[in-house]
Amino acid sequence: MLRRLRRRPLRPALPQARRPGPRGVNAPAALVSIPFGAVIALQVGSLTQQLGAQSFTGGASVLAVIQQASPLIVALLIAGAGGSAICADLGSRKIREELDAMEVMGVSPIQRLVVPRVLATMLVAFLLNGMISVVGTLGGYFFNVIMQDGTPGAYLASFSALAQLPDLYISEFKALVFGFIAGVVAAHRGLNPRGGPKGVGDAVNQSVVITFLLLFFVNMIITAIYLQVVPAKGG
Repeated sequence: MLRRLRRRPLRPALPQARRPGPRGVNAPAALVSIPFGAVIALQVGSLTQQLGAQSFTGGASVLAVIQQASPLIVALLIAGAGGSAICADLGSRKIREELDAMEVMGVSPIQRLVVPRVLATMLVAFLLNGMISVVGTLGGYFFNVIMQDGTPGAYLASFSALAQLPDLYISEFKALVFGFIAGVVAAHRGLNPRGGPKGVGDAVNQSVVITFLLLFFVNMIITAIYLQVVPAKGG
């Protein structure tokens, strides 16, 4: 799989990224990111008020959105929408024996069908993560300033004091990894359905569940490594 990913250009993935599955998560992603950013800002703001550190509300909430919330929102939406669509499409092709026919003609189903879809999920996850980070940060800013009587200057000052460029890098890296996992798991389950049409539905459910479990586990590992490797700003 990795060898084919290196050899295959990005061009075949672009039509897959425009398909209804991956493309249809744009609006839900933006809508979900607003309450996520608001909840994080309100919770962090309440905690910092109790500790007498209201000036750090902006930086703490933005870091939480960018490092953790945004990649996870992307991953869950990609796995639930794009991953399920990929799994259902490949599974239906499998039970109709289209993949066997491709192999008879000398066409690799992995290279022709799987690789472009995996690249598409990675591309969409990467782009969505940037959008969700911006929308979630703006949502947190609005709720902190409007509902918790925070000041715009303090919010932005704490963000510039605590945040650093590697925080954005790790967020986008997580999005790429999560998109890769969602695409590979969905493709694997779609290529191996059991029991005819009913097996395709079971494979879709299994792909979503397996992807969710892997995403949270991988997120924990990446976060732990990042916190050990990259020192905190000012630390």
